[in-house]
Amino acid sequence: MTPVAPRSPWSRRLSPAATAALAWGGGLLYPPVLFWTFDQGRHGFGLVEGLPAVLLTVLVLSLVRRGPLPVLALLALSWAAALAAMPKMEVALIAVVVMDGTLGYIAAVRPRPTSLAALVALFFAQSACAVLVVPPPALPSVLGLLTLAAAVAWMAGNSSRQSRLHAAQLAEQAAAQAVTAERLRIARELHDMVAHSIGVIAIQAGVGGRVIDTQPAEARNALGVIETTSRETLSGLRRMLGALRRADPEGAEAPLVPAPGLADLDGLVRTTGDAGVRVELCRRGERRPLPAEVDLSAFRIVQESLTNVVRHASTDRCRVSVVYGDEELVVEIVDDGRGPSGNGTGYGLTGMRERVALLNGSLITSPRPEGGFRVEARLPLPGAAS
Repeated sequence: MTPVAPRSPWSRRLSPAATAALAWGGGLLYPPVLFWTFDQGRHGFGLVEGLPAVLLTVLVLSLVRRGPLPVLALLALSWAAALAAMPKMEVALIAVVVMDGTLGYIAAVRPRPTSLAALVALFFAQSACAVLVVPPPALPSVLGLLTLAAAVAWMAGNSSRQSRLHAAQLAEQAAAQAVTAERLRIARELHDMVAHSIGVIAIQAGVGGRVIDTQPAEARNALGVIETTSRETLSGLRRMLGALRRADPEGAEAPLVPAPGLADLDGLVRTTGDAGVRVELCRRGERRPLPAEVDLSAFRIVQESLTNVVRHASTDRCRVSVVYGDEELVVEIVDDGRGPSGNGTGYGLTGMRERVALLNGSLITSPRPEGGFRVEARLPLPGAAS
């Protein structure tokens, strides 16, 4: 759970609407204060004249996200008042920097129609201010420079916004590709499971056919194995095949080794220990054979979690718990390291969520309050209630 920052006494007493009203009320003081500041500063600026103007400038700029166009209009009005009090080129230059910087920020965080409207409004506001300080012969060239500066500020902000949107699109595409790749890998593993089950069925059917007349008990055992294997395979197919009807890339070869399961956790623990992380493995409940898709998915979740611990957690130990319940299998991986960076949206966690979702289970991935990270997967066991 993400920690919540403590609220200040003022924020506990004032509602968001009241806070916004006070902020805008303070912003409305900006034009007269700026006029007074520059009017008093004709013979030099002191702390008394400069501090209110600086504080109100920061306040007004903090309101850009709430209302970009009103803030831009407020800035134009305020700096026009400042130029009226002190019509000097230095003041005009400060006004251009403040307003163009605000325009660039608006173009970076707001949709293009809003930023274009701000660009047009700024052009007229700066043109009006230029009339106050620029002699008529130089006015056309100054207006051209102001237009060029505003256009550059808008293009810089808009370019930043486009880059950010493009990066978000690439991240979304990468996440979708990760889901697709994970589903294809699950499909190949399911193919191995089905192929193994069909092989068992074929062998047992052959045995039953040969001994049905001479050894009826052996034939019954063979039929029992066929029934159990086929039921487990069909159960896995019903729950997973509909979501995995995706074309496998041409030339991709299915692995020839048997699919791993929870019985292979001891080897995985040893491998993780060789990588520098000691794993405490705890099993609770009655260990029994599990459906192949549940067994495989549980193993992959533990494998991916231990990989994340080795790569990202910066710790030398972790704990893996496997609980065999009557209706579900619970797998938990806990470490006391620093946990993954960001919001837990890496491709490994995406693969875990995909596996758990296909099995109608639940997955919890979150930082621990005392430090470290926790992964808990709950996988329903089909037919447990029957």
